[in-house]
Amino acid sequence: MIAELLPYLSQIISIIVISIFMAISPGADFVMITRNSIFHGRSAGLYSALGIALAIWIHVAYSIAGLAIIISNSILLFSIIKYLGAAYLIYIGWKTFQTKHHNEEQYQDKQQTLTNTAAFKIGFITNALNPKTTIFFLSIFTQIVNPQTPLWLQIIYGAIISLAHLLWFSAVAVFLSQPALLKKFNSYRTRIEKVVGVILMGFGVKVATSTN
Repeated sequence: MIAELLPYLSQIISIIVISIFMAISPGADFVMITRNSIFHGRSAGLYSALGIALAIWIHVAYSIAGLAIIISNSILLFSIIKYLGAAYLIYIGWKTFQTKHHNEEQYQDKQQTLTNTAAFKIGFITNALNPKTTIFFLSIFTQIVNPQTPLWLQIIYGAIISLAHLLWFSAVAVFLSQPALLKKFNSYRTRIEKVVGVILMGFGVKVATSTN
């Protein structure tokens, strides 16, 4: 097995490094994890992280199937992905911006309103429709991975990328949902919700107007 990996060592190292930087770079996924962890608790943050990690496999699947090349050369397909992603971010951002609560008890109840399934779906959809992730996979599977790369190795690459996202965003969720931090966030929750909502809508507008 090790002998079979040696010819692709440079590819593996490149995938690992790029995956780490891709996961930790600020973007819609990070803001969504922040939103769910602060406003809905650790469980919501972790399930959102799981949704993001599993959504990675959608990108892996179309890349392995060769659709990455089709998408990269089709303005229409890429535009559909881009505008759907932008619309979703603006929608979630607007909902966050409009959130209203009047006391701490209502806020605590609000933390329980997002089920684990809903949190998972938010993470999954955010990443699946994230043009940034699409561009990332287009670059990997059209420039780094070549036609001679075995299918089993491409699947390993997908696992590396997915794991990097799961570990990073799970760590972010755990950190942001610490009781001491949540107590501080709770003191400024209205302002934070407004700011997070504006940031998400800003990402949506940026995605929609991007020429990349």
